[in-house]
Amino acid sequence: MRSPRRSPLHVPVFLCAVALLLARPAAADGGSGGGEADSGVSARVVRLYEDAAAATQRYEAVHREAEKQLARARRSQRLLAREQKRIAGLHDDLGRIARAQYRQVGGVPYAAQIILADSPEELMRSQHVFSQANLAVETMAAKSRRAESRLAEDQARSSALWRDLEKRNRKLAGMKKAIQAKLDEARRVLQKQADASAAAGTCRSAVHLDEASPKTGRPWVAPVRDYRLSAPFGSGGTHWANRHTGQDFAVPIGTPVRAVGAGKVVKVTCGGAFGMEVVIEHPGGYCTQYAHLAAVTVNQGDRVATGQWIAQSGTTGNSTGPHLHFEVRVTPQLGSGIDPVPWLTARGVKL
Repeated sequence: MRSPRRSPLHVPVFLCAVALLLARPAAADGGSGGGEADSGVSARVVRLYEDAAAATQRYEAVHREAEKQLARARRSQRLLAREQKRIAGLHDDLGRIARAQYRQVGGVPYAAQIILADSPEELMRSQHVFSQANLAVETMAAKSRRAESRLAEDQARSSALWRDLEKRNRKLAGMKKAIQAKLDEARRVLQKQADASAAAGTCRSAVHLDEASPKTGRPWVAPVRDYRLSAPFGSGGTHWANRHTGQDFAVPIGTPVRAVGAGKVVKVTCGGAFGMEVVIEHPGGYCTQYAHLAAVTVNQGDRVATGQWIAQSGTTGNSTGPHLHFEVRVTPQLGSGIDPVPWLTARGVKL
């Protein structure tokens, strides 16, 4: 079993169609109105999730480019250091040649060398050797100087680009922070409405959003896309009468909750230990429960497809923090639960 730790700002692809959403209040099980307000807040949360995800993607793209530029700058520095070392070696060689020349001729002026040479051929050979050696060293030194100049220019360009990328990073980080603040406020409003519904024991009207038909390509999916597995099935704790009856998915308030498979909504209720909850019956007799919700997007009796958005996560009912409580049952009622992880695994869903 894996426990993915993914960024809570990533939004499922199918939610892109939410930009065309239209609120359609519909009476829920024991509904009492308020659908239009709920729809506005729910839609706002989703749009902010999308904005935050887009800002995060832009930030990460710029950050990756900055890292590449930093790596190039560091490579340039290493090349420059090696080139400087090679130039220093060439300068040492040039000094040794000069000293060797001085020792061989004893510092005698060129005119005296002509007079003292045993033969013109010997003098020419000696001067030719020295001239060739000097020319080779000077050529190599000139090449090294040009290379050093180019590397210095590359380093300056890389440093300038790095500073620019850092500036853009700071700007994008500010954008993310501003979006996060708006998202947190929208989540608080959404949860406040959900708490009021749970306290009253009646669900507000379902928040219906026009969205494209889900195209998962699979018969079964996980109930949320971005999550951390928390309390497992059968675990003990003071919050449960006996043992934990489901698998918890730690997600922020407002996270879209999906139907794990096609089926019929047989229960939508508010209040009690589970707070706002949805129960779906699937072909073959199994039922799945989604609890501690902040908003629902379906009504009792609705038919749902695999991956369809049915709710938004929250922390209503007997909950210590934002998460989705997910159960698999052999009947719609509490007390018939089985471990959801192997059940989903057997259907090709790896958590």
